[in-house]
Amino acid sequence: MSSRTVQFKQVDVFTSVPFKGNPLAVIFDAEGLSSARMQEIARWTNLSETAFLSPPTDPRADYRVRIFTTAVELPFAGHPTLGSAHALIDSGYTPKTPGRLVQECGVGLVSLAERADGEWAFAAPPATIVPLTDAQNARLAASLAPAVIDFSAPPAAVNNGAPWLVVRVQDASQCLAMSLRGEARASIATLVAETGMHGIAVYGPHAPGGPATFELRVILLGAENMEDPVTGSANAALATLLSAQGRRPGASYTVRQGTALGRDGRVSIAYDDLADGAPVWIGGHSVTVIDGTFRI
Repeated sequence: MSSRTVQFKQVDVFTSVPFKGNPLAVIFDAEGLSSARMQEIARWTNLSETAFLSPPTDPRADYRVRIFTTAVELPFAGHPTLGSAHALIDSGYTPKTPGRLVQECGVGLVSLAERADGEWAFAAPPATIVPLTDAQNARLAASLAPAVIDFSAPPAAVNNGAPWLVVRVQDASQCLAMSLRGEARASIATLVAETGMHGIAVYGPHAPGGPATFELRVILLGAENMEDPVTGSANAALATLLSAQGRRPGASYTVRQGTALGRDGRVSIAYDDLADGAPVWIGGHSVTVIDGTFRI
């Protein structure tokens, strides 16, 4: 089989400190690769996602990205969106519009904007929100105990291209103490499958003056069966749900994620503070950890 060498970066996303965020493999010049080959490479890198960059098919876009987990292709994911943008800029790319990028991916075009502190933010794609039934809520409450669900913000299935079951508990300490094991995990896995979600995103508020506005934990249930260090799409789902429920904590807020894994992911969320009319912007820093070449 013939091969060629392309540029490669591995970046840590939602952090400015290496090894504290969520790693992403970025393969440049991926045009001509088959879907099967991309999946094979993503399985080999063994990271939660691998992003493959190529020229866009839409003239409005700066680049096209295809995103693969070790098992499937995703139409959209948040940390690969920010990580790909960082890798592209880090490679010396000049955006068509200064301070802006347009990404082409499975959900269409996604806008990104550079903020004053150097971080990038993406406009959250539109999402569908489906509240759980009373029976589903009862099963969820029993499975999450002793964590106590705050039903004043009803749990909901939120799908922005990456579907998450979003659940609010009373506070950040309950979020961090949550342990899904045995029958509880099996019950929630069944509920996640029923609603067509990837997993469950549980969040709780920190006290004023705490490290962030919310603590978030995202548990993938199914083939992966793991906790995700930092999740852009789940943060976008949460931000969209907060807005829909009238629970915005202000024009902007912050989220800490990955604490239970020894990470320190930091996500910044802003409503309508950037152009383009997007309702929610999800931001974070990224840092390049590995820079080299890849034989494909």
